[in-house]
Amino acid sequence: MTLRTIERAQHRAARIAGLLYLFTSATAIFAEFFVRGRLIVRGDAVQTAKNVAGSEWLFRLGIASDLITVLGVIALVWALYVVLKPIDRNVALLAAFWRLAEASILAVSVVNALAAVLLLSGADYLQALGTQQSQVLAGLFVNLQGAGWRIGFVFLGLGSTVFSYLWLKSRYIPRALAAWGVFSSLVLASVTLAIMVFPRLTAVVTLAYLAPMAIYELTLGLWLLARGIRTRTVT
Repeated sequence: MTLRTIERAQHRAARIAGLLYLFTSATAIFAEFFVRGRLIVRGDAVQTAKNVAGSEWLFRLGIASDLITVLGVIALVWALYVVLKPIDRNVALLAAFWRLAEASILAVSVVNALAAVLLLSGADYLQALGTQQSQVLAGLFVNLQGAGWRIGFVFLGLGSTVFSYLWLKSRYIPRALAAWGVFSSLVLASVTLAIMVFPRLTAVVTLAYLAPMAIYELTLGLWLLARGIRTRTVT
């Protein structure tokens, strides 16, 4: 058995990845639960629009938080690629491309939230639509943002599965944690796809199917930030 050295850049990138896992989790949770969770009324576009119009500053804060999350994800992908590229460069590229596709989709989805704000702005050119029509359209755009995030989750799950495989292969982190990453990432991608095909599953699985992935990212983030990566043994 021999030890394979780890470059200093990998150690630094691992710490950065740990910080970004925790940071993006915090910003995403804030936007989803403390903003949209308070304002969005499922199945009632008009009431949702009224809530958004009544708390526009909070909704805009959620939009800013979403954009910060996207920026953090892009930086996270860079850090993960630096750490795991020596294990298998081509596989790491595949994972990075899938995660960058996720970030792109999420960034575009934020435009829908901005469109909802514009529809509720009361601008003169919107008077032709009428109040109720503007509210319905605004609620529709809010729902479209949610649909965009679900599409992004598919790419998140796929990219995270591949990165987790590389973590498992590298032995830089505990293998049990890496294996949990593979499992939770596959659950995220497969269940999200299933919900798209069978929308009624939403009422059954709710947001609970996101829990394994949340546990993985928070645990991995804490591990990388506190412990970093360890030298692995190879034969």
